[in-house]
This record gives sequence, structure tokens and C-alpha cells, in this order.
Amino acid sequence: MTTMAEVTATAPAAGGTTGAAEVRRHELAAFLRHRREHISPEQVGLPRGRRRRTPGLRREEVAHLSAVGVTWYTWLEQARDIQVSVQVLDALARTLLLDPNERAHLFQLAGAVDPTPATSCPSVTPAIRHVLEQLEPIPACVQNSRYDILAYNRTYGLLLCDLDAVPAEDRNCLILSYTHEPWRSSIVHLEQTQRLMAARFRATMAGHLGEPAWKMLLQRLRTESPEFCEAWERHEVGAHLSKRKEFLNRYVGPVAVHHTDMWLGPEAGPRMVTYVPADEESRERLERLHAIARERAPMPGA
Repeated sequence: MTTMAEVTATAPAAGGTTGAAEVRRHELAAFLRHRREHISPEQVGLPRGRRRRTPGLRREEVAHLSAVGVTWYTWLEQARDIQVSVQVLDALARTLLLDPNERAHLFQLAGAVDPTPATSCPSVTPAIRHVLEQLEPIPACVQNSRYDILAYNRTYGLLLCDLDAVPAEDRNCLILSYTHEPWRSSIVHLEQTQRLMAARFRATMAGHLGEPAWKMLLQRLRTESPEFCEAWERHEVGAHLSKRKEFLNRYVGPVAVHHTDMWLGPEAGPRMVTYVPADEESRERLERLHAIARERAPMPGA
């Protein structure tokens, strides 16, 4: 069933007038059809079946996997004059396995702004990346106020999980803390950490209630994590504070650190997060972790 959140249909322009918007609709329709026809059922976890004649996925399969109406998706591939929400575009991008360039193309054709964390950020300058590298073996990263991880050094990349292996759109500390088992298992006081992060997220979101990226993150957390729903319903609020943290790293064992936020601007936006070792044993273990990380990869770009 199509909902008002998915689509608003409008009548064709008088006299069949064409313009840039119509060209984009037809380009969008062609792009979606091409991507749908070039994804096998096996790639999205569907059985092929013996009587399949459609190349790639069927329209109803894309609609089902994206949680949208079949009629609505059919209209989209027919270049009908309809408005598409960013939530639906995000779902289609995930279903069709779009890479970052294809995802950006999808949003551009739809005339929408992608609310997910970008692969680059104006706050993450070459100088900031150099600082991250120079801080090693101290784990450090740059996060925005939504907990998206915008950049990180090699030690941080192996501290809680193999962060390089996590898709860029999933590199969010809230998402990882509530849904990603390797990350979760590395946090010694997980429940306390989750509750504190939910409280901080609620407090910060008060200034971003109308922004799609914040609403999409909240919806995703509510959908994917009963633990988050429970913490969210507490209606607790909190501020960012420096504190001691304990991790159980898969490579070097227990690590205790002092968490410090260093803001990169006058407002509570992007910040550099550092984890300074809390004792000599943790310092030695972070040095070993850094050595492992150096052998595995160069400085990450994001």
C-alpha cells in the first residue's frame, strides 16, 4: 500500500510541456530499471526459482525489499510525476546495492539531498587528518553531533572492530553500539554506554528535529534495536563529558582509556574524540594494537 509519506502524485503539465524535471524523471526511471535488471535474486537473498524470466529482480521484489508499494514503485519506473521522500530513496539505494557514486546519482536525479553521512566532510581537512595520524598510537576519530564517524586513525580503526570493513553509511557509533556485535562485544560496560549515548542523542536532537538525517537515524535505531527503543523511552538527556572507558580488544585484550572531546568549531558540531591510555599496561597494549594496524593498512581516508 502506498502511503502519503512515499508519494504525492500530480497531474501532467498542460499541453505535455517538457522540461528539466521531466528529463530527470525519465533518467531516474531508466537508471532504476537498469540497476534492477542487473541484480540477481541471490545477491539480495531471494531464491531464483525455475520459471524466472525477468532479468535481475522483479518490480514487486524491489518494492517489497524497500518496504514501498508495488504500484508506487511501478509509477517511479514509468517516470510518473511523483515526489519521493529521502527515506524511500535511501531504502531503494540499499535494496539495489548502489555504490556511493550511484547513490549520489540517484539522489541527484530525484532532486533530493542525501541525508546520510558523506564520505567527505568540510571539517575533516588534510590538517585534521594529519593530526589524527600524529596522535597514533592513541586512538582518535572525528565525529559529528549525530555520532557519524567522519575520519579515524589506524589505531581507532581496530579498537572496537575492523572499522574499515564496515560500510561508510553504517559508521555511526549509535548504530554500531546497538546493532553491530563485534563493536558491542568490545565495550565492557555496554548497557551503561548505550543508555548514556541515547541520552546525549536525545539532548542534541532537540536542535535538529526537522532534519531528515536525524529523523532517519532515529527511525533506523527504533526499527533495528529493541534495546534502543527501551533507552529512548526513558526520555533521559545528557551532555558530552570526558570519562574513563574500558574496552576488550580482540587483538590485545583489556584497554582502559580516558575519553576526551575536542570541538573543531564554535558550536557543538564535529569534534575530535581521543582515547588516551589510563595506565601503563593500556599504553603498551595500544602500542601493540597500533603496530598490528600499521601492518594491515595505511592511514584510512574516512
